[in-house]
Amino acid sequence: QVQLVESGGGLVQTGESLTLSCEASGGTFSRTAMAWFRQAPGKGREFVAIIEWPGDYKYVEVALKRRFTISRDRTKNTVYLQMNSLRPEDTAVYFCAVGSYTTNESGMNYWGKGTLVTVSS
Repeated sequence: QVQLVESGGGLVQTGESLTLSCEASGGTFSRTAMAWFRQAPGKGREFVAIIEWPGDYKYVEVALKRRFTISRDRTKNTVYLQMNSLRPEDTAVYFCAVGSYTTNESGMNYWGKGTLVTVSS
C-alpha cells in the first residue's frame, strides 16, 4: 500500500529550471525502483526517468538525458527530477511511480496523482 505524493510543479519560463519531488510512504522500497512519467496535453503518458532504489542504476529517456537528472534520498523515501533548460514542449503533468526497473508503465505498481509543469514561451 504505497502512497506517492508529487510536489514542485508550477509555471516557469523557457530556459528556467525546476526540481520535482516525490515522497513515498506506506510500504517498503528495498526491492523497487522509482520512476517519472509525464503526459502532455493531448498526448499519451511517456517515460521520463527511473532510478533503482537499493542500487545506483539510473536511466533518463534519450531525448531528455542532457537536461533532466533523476536522484533519490533513501532516508526520506523521496525521488527527485531536476529539469534544466525547460522548453514549452516539456509542459505536462508529471507522475511519480513505483515498480520494476523498466521504462514500461505496465511495470509500475503505484502511481501518484501528478504535478503540473507549465513552461511558457
